[in-house]
Parts: sequence; structure tokens; C-alpha cells
Amino acid sequence: MTLVDSILTDFQDELKLTRTVLEAVPEDKFDFKPHDKSWSLAQLAGHVAEGPMFCASMLEPELDFAKGTGDWTPFVPKTKAELLSKLDEVGGQVAGMFEGKDDAFFTETWTMRAGPKVIWEAKRADAMRSMAIHHTIHHRGQLEVYLRLVDAPVPPIYGPTAEVTDLF
Repeated sequence: MTLVDSILTDFQDELKLTRTVLEAVPEDKFDFKPHDKSWSLAQLAGHVAEGPMFCASMLEPELDFAKGTGDWTPFVPKTKAELLSKLDEVGGQVAGMFEGKDDAFFTETWTMRAGPKVIWEAKRADAMRSMAIHHTIHHRGQLEVYLRLVDAPVPPIYGPTAEVTDLF
């Protein structure tokens, strides 16, 4: 298996699990915030759905925040259907970013900076794995805590939950 295939397989596997969690988000609780400094449930779910698109910046040699973020504004869904549609759209777009790329492309260095200050530098494959997969998993975990706080069932993704204990 090539590096490209390995990353894409991991991404697609985690995308399915992310969809399972987003399907559990109760639309009538979109405004819920566990703390004044926290995002609302809709904001966090939107971030989880669109987060992997950060990989688009990794098709270039670097991302420089000093140059701005273009016309990007955070996605905040109004409905669960809109949320799931965004995840499907992003999943297809990110998967498409791998087309025509070889392992050499993914072993090149990618840099995140703010003007002269380098924030992070890594092989493109490591950066994509971290931002498209691990970063999404992190926020998906936060979302699962929100689900528990609003008394919504937490779906099993890696194993049993309080709601689903008969997986084995």
C-alpha cells in the first residue's frame, strides 16, 4: 500500500465514524453551549464537518496566516441535513485532493507560518494526517461530550457506550 493509499484509507474510515457522531447531533440543541467561552453545539458540529478541508491549504508548499484566510468563514449549520451534506461534500473534496498525487508529493515539507514566524513544519503526509484525521478526531471527541451533556445518545464508534453495550 502506498503512503497516499494509507492516508486516504484512514481518512475515509474516520469520515464514516464522524458521520455516525454527526447523525446523533440533536438539531433542537444546536444552541447549547456548556460554557460561555465554548462554541455552541452547531458551531462545533460545523467545525467537525468542514475541518478536513484545511487540507486544501496543504496542496501548496505553505500556508501563511499573515496573508489572510481568503473569503473563508466558519460553517455553522442551521439543520442536521445541512450539517451532513457539508460532511459529504468535504469528504468528497478531500478525497479528490489525493488524485494524481504520488508518495513523493506527500513527503515534501509543508509549512504553516504567520509571516516570518514558522508555526509548524512537517512532511505533507504528516500534516494531512494530523489536520484531516487527528484534528477531526479531537473535535469529534468534544462533540461526544456535548452529546452526553444534552442527554443525546452517544453512538459507539470504537466500542461500547453507555447506550450501546452489546457490541461484543
